[in-house]
Amino acid sequence: MTMASMDGTVALVTGAASGLGKAVATGLAREGALVVVVGRSGPRAEEAMRGIRQLVPDARLEPLACDLSVQSSIRAAAAEFLSHHDRLDVLVNAAGVFRKERHETPDGLELTFATNVMAYFLLTNLLLDALKNAAAVADRDAVPEGNAGVAGQPSGAARTSRIVNIASKYGNTKLKFDDLQTAKGRYSYLRSTPPTMLARVLLTQEFAERLHGSGVVANAVHPGLVKNTSLLLDVGGPFRWITNALGAPAETAADTALWLAMSKETAAVSGKLWAKRKELPTPGMGSDPEARKRLWDACSHLAGLP
Repeated sequence: MTMASMDGTVALVTGAASGLGKAVATGLAREGALVVVVGRSGPRAEEAMRGIRQLVPDARLEPLACDLSVQSSIRAAAAEFLSHHDRLDVLVNAAGVFRKERHETPDGLELTFATNVMAYFLLTNLLLDALKNAAAVADRDAVPEGNAGVAGQPSGAARTSRIVNIASKYGNTKLKFDDLQTAKGRYSYLRSTPPTMLARVLLTQEFAERLHGSGVVANAVHPGLVKNTSLLLDVGGPFRWITNALGAPAETAADTALWLAMSKETAAVSGKLWAKRKELPTPGMGSDPEARKRLWDACSHLAGLP
């Protein structure tokens, strides 16, 4: 993999306290990025940083507390980040939940939808200016193609800001726009979670469309089954057993996300779903521009954004 140097760059990773998010944060830190480690609480983020430093002793890390199911916490975390940084080179949205029972957040949203969809939508929107700033600064500082490595700088082609959304292949799932938050019928994680993965793909496509020409690219990743994470603690049962038995270690599963975040090969790619560094099709509703616009409008309304 041909990597752009991450020295001098700023990355933010949600879900970085464990599992796939922690593996992505570790990989970015190893390549020299300053990594903002997002955890549900300050102690969780600090604990994750200690774990990363065991693997990367000279890692440059900052903790950021954020309960991604609560919009006021997302807004406060974004404001905290922006009070210290005016640029963001890499945003990796890796947090997610599977819940056995239906819960509502303080915002009145179903918890799975709030965390798996609204958090991606709201946090990314709040950090867009910082992502655009990083792309603009990188563009000014970039050296011409063919002179990569001059003064330690990568070539201009690699100097884009990256949004990487952890998602999943979503099968035949469709979004029910009259019931996005699984309020009707019997609740189960098998009903509530797959639509949120489709929603992540649709939002990735819409971000890519809206950011075209800005120097910011957005892509989604299907990491496959990841063993021994905290993601399935609540649901347990056969699904968790199969995942732990057949899944890949988080360090292996993080490869494509890191490739999208750092590789020169992916600097100009946007709006795609990837697995094992190969583009995946987005069949059904995942290929419907009207569906992604309708979802964007619904999320804007629920987040109180114009």
